[in-house]
Amino acid sequence: MHPFSARPTRPTPAERVRSILTAAHSMTVVSDGLQSEVRHLDGKGAMGHIHMHEPSEAGPSLPAPRVPVRLEFTDIAPTPVRDRLRARVTVTGLLAAPYTAESTESTCMEFGQAVLHDSGGRAFVTLEALQETDLDPIATSEAGMLTHLMDSHRELVPLLLRLVRPKLTRGIARAVPVAMDRYGVTLRLEGPSAHHDVRLPFATPVTDIAQARPQIHALLAAARRASHPNRLLA
Repeated sequence: MHPFSARPTRPTPAERVRSILTAAHSMTVVSDGLQSEVRHLDGKGAMGHIHMHEPSEAGPSLPAPRVPVRLEFTDIAPTPVRDRLRARVTVTGLLAAPYTAESTESTCMEFGQAVLHDSGGRAFVTLEALQETDLDPIATSEAGMLTHLMDSHRELVPLLLRLVRPKLTRGIARAVPVAMDRYGVTLRLEGPSAHHDVRLPFATPVTDIAQARPQIHALLAAARRASHPNRLLA
């Protein structure tokens, strides 16, 4: 087997969930029969606003009756694509008291489970998996990087189609970057009535945000070297 054959080319469910929780600007908290829209997480993300711990850590310090809570997140593509909803994340758990949106302190939550819903289906993620997963260095910069690519370098996007197998581009009216993570870029290929996504993996996963631009340039350089024609190219 080739030594690099098992190299990951896309984030795990735990990485996806952690990125969504960290980059989130808002969340919906459902607790004690009330629904609260928390729209400003002050750059701390959900895990800075709500402290999640395993049930075993709570012990007798979390008095009964405990209050069930559900945190809901939607991951929306920052670029103007068809069907911008990329994923939903739901985190359930228990609180020692009813949730107060106006609280300036981190709320302590006994973690139950996290569920990721996306185009690949449903995946359950444990708190241990979240805590052991390194944060994707691109997570909090992804939206700005993708919108910059579309606003300032739109002409480069069709070039990336040279890295896509020709049969996947048949009938495509336009290509738009819909996601970026430490492993690569995802293009949404839109036709008259349908769309599908393709992954363009980086040569190596990004471990620092400073590596993102060189990796994108490497993809563009590989695309320029590719020879098959593409009708979307100017």
